[in-house]
Amino acid sequence: MSGSFIGRLLGPLLGPLSGRVGGGDRTRTAAAVGGLFAAIVGQAREPGFYSALSVPDSLDGRFEMVALHMLLVMRRLKGQGPEAGKLSQRLYETMVDDFEKSLLEMGAGDSGIARRVKTMARGMAGRIRAYDEALADSDGRRLEVALDNNLYGTVDPVPDGALATMAAYVRSCTATLDAQPLESLMRGEIRFAPVPA
Repeated sequence: MSGSFIGRLLGPLLGPLSGRVGGGDRTRTAAAVGGLFAAIVGQAREPGFYSALSVPDSLDGRFEMVALHMLLVMRRLKGQGPEAGKLSQRLYETMVDDFEKSLLEMGAGDSGIARRVKTMARGMAGRIRAYDEALADSDGRRLEVALDNNLYGTVDPVPDGALATMAAYVRSCTATLDAQPLESLMRGEIRFAPVPA
């Protein structure tokens, strides 16, 4: 899928990738991707996000939570060399494959799936930029705006304190990920910050 529409769209965001992957490397990468993706989905499904923080408990809300944690991991891997770049790309492609399978299971037609995946890829690229720029900005309000536009896009009004608490959680996750050795991520081992109660 490296020459796909999604791969071309996200190429500049994922960083440079080296050439073909050998058999042993491919097996290690697959194991790492599996571990990271399982951790991302597990964290995104934590009930506290939907009960305490009012994230919509819907297909869109759950996708937004997976996307948020995915891009936090991709952000940690960015600029860490070609192997980390490869891992980041494979991780993203795994999310897209999982999304396609979910749509098929829900009965969406093939043409509908292609449209939804393209829309998702474009939206994901925008989310990556918005969150990345917000996290680089010392003004905490910018991250709240990005979360309001994406994670809480269908919630009106957003409950008092939810945006500030979620923004603090995202910043805590960023610090937690930054503190983890790259080698552990490359093995598929990852920890996120605790879910706000």
